Amino acid sequence: EEKMNSEAMELQYIRRHHKHEMSENQCTSTLVKRIKAPTHLVWSLARRFDQPQKYKPFVSRCTMKGDLRIGSLREVNVKSGLPATTSTEKLELLDDNEHILGIRIVGGDHRLKNYSSILTVHPEVIDGRPGTLVIESFVVDVPKGNTKDETCYFVEALIKCNLKSLAEVSERMAVQDQTEDMQQD
Repeated sequence: EEKMNSEAMELQYIRRHHKHEMSENQCTSTLVKRIKAPTHLVWSLARRFDQPQKYKPFVSRCTMKGDLRIGSLREVNVKSGLPATTSTEKLELLDDNEHILGIRIVGGDHRLKNYSSILTVHPEVIDGRPGTLVIESFVVDVPKGNTKDETCYFVEALIKCNLKSLAEVSERMAVQDQTEDMQQD
């Protein structure tokens, strides 16, 4: 009963927030991660367009151009080992009420052309405690010489790493918060 309910909610969130206009030579996918940490903690990390390195393992540094307003740009440096060193990214949407972050890649030395992503964060009860459902979707051009499947697989692997790391950092913060609460009692 509860499982069905959470899957129905998931589909509803995806339909509501994760709509991408897609053209012929593009691929799209949606990834879901459940995190055993309260939504406010997860969102406090995910919303930091200016500090993606707080949880994204492949980001070595990030330089903001402008503040955290819609349309602001960030220059992200990528750790070695990936087929890129820089990425220029634009903040398209930041909604603190609905917990939505939209990003578009506008430059850089990588093959992710016309990449845009939407990340949403939703409260969910996990094992009887406040948890968080994170949904991230993207659309991107398929580079010449690659298939849709290859392109999707590559981007999904990156996002899975990011979401796994977001979960680890958030869950660590949640444990620290609980410990502090106990010490205050």
